[in-house]
Amino acid sequence: MVTDYIRERTPGTRDIVKCREADTYTGMSKIRVFIVNRAVVMRRIISDEIKRDKELEIVGNVANEKIALSMIKHVKPDVVSMDIEMSVMEGIEVVGKIRNRHPDLPIIMFSTLSQRAARNTLEALSQGANDYITIPMSSQRVTIARQRVREELIPKIKSLCFKIRHSAPSVLSLNQEFITPITIPVAKTMRETRVDVLAIGVSTGGPNALAEVLSRFPKDFPVPIVIVQHMPPIFTKCLSERLSLKCAMSVQEGIAGRSLLPGHVWIAPGNYHMTVVQKGCRVELAINQRPQENSCRPSVDVLFRSVARVFGYRTLGLILTGMGRDGLRGCETIRANGGQILAQDEVSSVVWGMPGAVVHAGLADNVLPLSAMASEIQRRVQMNRSESTVQCNLTTS
Repeated sequence: MVTDYIRERTPGTRDIVKCREADTYTGMSKIRVFIVNRAVVMRRIISDEIKRDKELEIVGNVANEKIALSMIKHVKPDVVSMDIEMSVMEGIEVVGKIRNRHPDLPIIMFSTLSQRAARNTLEALSQGANDYITIPMSSQRVTIARQRVREELIPKIKSLCFKIRHSAPSVLSLNQEFITPITIPVAKTMRETRVDVLAIGVSTGGPNALAEVLSRFPKDFPVPIVIVQHMPPIFTKCLSERLSLKCAMSVQEGIAGRSLLPGHVWIAPGNYHMTVVQKGCRVELAINQRPQENSCRPSVDVLFRSVARVFGYRTLGLILTGMGRDGLRGCETIRANGGQILAQDEVSSVVWGMPGAVVHAGLADNVLPLSAMASEIQRRVQMNRSESTVQCNLTTS
């Protein structure tokens, strides 16, 4: 069924927007995509790429967010792709309105690589947006936009819609690799040893997950925290600033040469791998731009391997919500060195790709909902800890 919606372009001028009414849902039906973007070129690019995918269909394509809000209830999309910078309302406001009316509808934001867009995108995520992709403002914008839609937007659409529809295998990486559900093996019980560092890997849904966990830690948290959150440049700096306002601890973007200190949080900068290195009795951060791993830079695997080398069995690794399998090999290294691994459970994850891969591999010591993660981390960090104990490879001053 096709319904006409009247849209006013300019005073005295009207457009007819045609959208398909929702058909009866079937498990094998295509994923219904609703596009909201003020830029004609971007709407065309998104539409062209989505039309090429046999698993997707477009049920709405509009420039005006007010019309989008009125149409969504009629066309019943499975996912909304929306520009962060809208013409009438801020994209943040629109996200809030959509989330209030449609609590489970996935929303993926389009953003540019600018400080303002980064801050707005992070705010949109806090208001209920599920994920985002970035398009650079450059002469190659159109070419890069098409590539980003193919390689990032479409896999994210499928991954987010899987959790809602449960009708297909979960997409676990940006290059369309799949893992078939299997019986989850249980990690062999290991003695809980002293923890001297917390290493976190996270992707889709990460900003909110990190805020939930880190905000519960006290200012005098006894170990340093190092994090890889899959984000581009500018975004990681804005994320660290945002988390610093919500947390008792200091949260900063990683800087080469900085010593790891208890009660400090370091987030890998976008487009750089972050590692830890031993310098005498100090442990420092190092930054590099070596090739991507798992199509990622920064990569969780890169950070986790370095942490395992320096801290060995005193490492606590944490894998939170995210697409793909980045962190799986790093967790293997941590476990091989006697360290501990915690993973977020499927129900509380936005996407259970990264933690799911670790759990399926039998590497997780415990699988927990996000709400229980902070207390379990603090319990393990306090285990076997004595104020008089001095560790050479973790400076305390």
